[in-house]
Amino acid sequence: MGHVSATPATDFLRKERISFSEHVYDYIEHGGTAESARQLGVDEHCVVKTLVMHDERQKGLVVLMHGDRQVSTKNLARQTNRKRIEPCTPDMAMRFSGYMVGGTSPFGLRKAMPIYVEQSILQLEQIFINGGRRGFLVGIAPEVLTRVLNATVVQCALTS
Repeated sequence: MGHVSATPATDFLRKERISFSEHVYDYIEHGGTAESARQLGVDEHCVVKTLVMHDERQKGLVVLMHGDRQVSTKNLARQTNRKRIEPCTPDMAMRFSGYMVGGTSPFGLRKAMPIYVEQSILQLEQIFINGGRRGFLVGIAPEVLTRVLNATVVQCALTS
């Protein structure tokens, strides 16, 4: 399979000389990680969501979470010394990240924002994360998140 046309995310990964695999699937509105995992035949726990949120001062931040887990914004706020954290509206998320919702990647963000990664993601062998366009994931080693993005490790997954 050839390269999907370049995105800011794949440009960033190539510039940083990070090896990644490309995985294309049919994007389905509101299908989320369950849909991409099903189509690609991978465990949804290894598909990482890139969530754009904001704090009480309207400052953007990114949370990387397992596809099959939700973020406790209370725990995240407490661990990052913020009063509160809320998900961004799609418009706000696009303004902060430069990506369309459903195609948001932590690589090649329009604005530099703090990035937080759920601790257990780093224990996975490989993760699948958005490559900067709807219906496109890249497979990478999770250590790239802390080594290249300087992501801060947090524990904010809601335990079901």
